Amino acid sequence: MAMTNSSTRFGWLTRLLHWLVAIHILGLVGLGYYMVGLSYYDPNYHDSLYLHKAFGVSALALGLIKALWYLANTHPGPTAALPEWQQRASSVVHGLLLLLMVAIPVSGYLISTSAGDGIELFGGIELAAMFTVSDEWRDIAIEVHEFTAYAILAITALHALAALKHQFIDRDGTLKRMLW
Repeated sequence: MAMTNSSTRFGWLTRLLHWLVAIHILGLVGLGYYMVGLSYYDPNYHDSLYLHKAFGVSALALGLIKALWYLANTHPGPTAALPEWQQRASSVVHGLLLLLMVAIPVSGYLISTSAGDGIELFGGIELAAMFTVSDEWRDIAIEVHEFTAYAILAITALHALAALKHQFIDRDGTLKRMLW
């Protein structure tokens, strides 16, 4: 299998990035939802927060790589003739997913570094804060982070349902192209 996409197939790097980003984002949304229910004094809160931040930075790196790879690569066309509305819906959903996979970790970074402290990554490496933000901007980043996390869940569900519809109702092999 080729690394790059062709007009009919996704390359292995596109598939790998697709699933790595999906696992990161879904795991982070789940962990974030779990954390919201914890008090600051819960012993699991700080460990969860550490993991959420570290994997969030990882998700940002993967999301940026995926977005750049998407822009630099050709895209296989649909496996069957699609109505115009489905082609437009597909483009909008893919565009939103690309935007959100970067926006969510960026807003998380702004929240985590708002006081000027860096983010500790795996192995004790620290990602420095690039700047501090006011409490007002931090509160906006929190709202954006929460809203976009729920939005990406809804859009991912729509994306998955469309793939399943194409695979099992239309039987056009769309889902198979993104699987190994």
